[in-house]
Amino acid sequence: MSQAVKEAFSGMRKNQGGPFGAVIVRKDKIIARGHNHVLITHDPTAHAEIVAIRKATKKLKRFDLSDCELYSTCEPCPMCLAAAEWAKIKKIYYGCTRNDAALIGFDDKKIYGDIKAAPKSKHIKEIKLAGEDFFGPFLEWVEKKNKKQY
Repeated sequence: MSQAVKEAFSGMRKNQGGPFGAVIVRKDKIIARGHNHVLITHDPTAHAEIVAIRKATKKLKRFDLSDCELYSTCEPCPMCLAAAEWAKIKKIYYGCTRNDAALIGFDDKKIYGDIKAAPKSKHIKEIKLAGEDFFGPFLEWVEKKNKKQY
């Protein structure tokens, strides 16, 4: 966890992003490090955990990180938690909570609230479209012989 904290300080002091750091550990060795890159990349998805996951998958040349653990300086936001789920990470260790983050202006609680909210009270309106052949790619995927499920 101390390396995740170092990452957080590094990125923040370079004005690359907020005060967040993360590391991915496999067999007791750090295989990837990341800090928040939102400001330097203008990418709202460049959170520390996402940066670390991307580096780890690139290094290991696979999307399955089920034999890895994630250490983050803060409780992952919903996006980062979902990314860890997609990467099949089984354990996440964190320091600060979403409430701690809210106290310094990072309100993940709003996003967590939107996920649980009724559709009419969400901040982003979701609209189901009809009329197009949206199922075409799904049907072809089902029949695809050389697909790799993830």
